Amino acid sequence: MTLSVKHRVQLFASWSDTLGPTVEVELPEGARVAELLATLEAQAKSKSIKPLPRPSVAVNHRYAKPDTVLAVGDEIAIIPPVAGG
Repeated sequence: MTLSVKHRVQLFASWSDTLGPTVEVELPEGARVAELLATLEAQAKSKSIKPLPRPSVAVNHRYAKPDTVLAVGDEIAIIPPVAGG
């Protein structure tokens, strides 16, 4: 039996425009950042006409690599690339 964990995720810019400022994502216990991002990308794809930019992911105020394991209570943020001047 695989346990699942709900993760609260903060979204910014175009990601927030598409999915809202925060979402809850249910993933298997021990899921990694790459799995979270794949789940969110699938949700965004179903709601958006154009693809969203590939974001960075921060876990507990630090940029996280795709293989970072998520734990209960982690603070997670999706941060799209920013352009401008």
